[in-house]
Amino acid sequence: MKCVICKSPDIQKKIVDEEIKVESDIILVSVEVLVCSNCGERYYDNKTMRQLEETKLKLSTKNLKVQKVGKVFRTKVA
Repeated sequence: MKCVICKSPDIQKKIVDEEIKVESDIILVSVEVLVCSNCGERYYDNKTMRQLEETKLKLSTKNLKVQKVGKVFRTKVA
């Protein structure tokens, strides 16, 4: 398999954090996907996409435990 973006043949399975946005919150979900080592393009199989969709549904119904891992702050520059 070659990357569809940069044509590199160097594509490997990696565990990455996928972001799911819920209102003003961001939930990180670790998933194993194929990633191009040259440009970073990610390739998701059907099983992983279903898992992400199910996770998003559980989050919207507040039926999933999440762990707080940090804070995000915002400021305006005058």
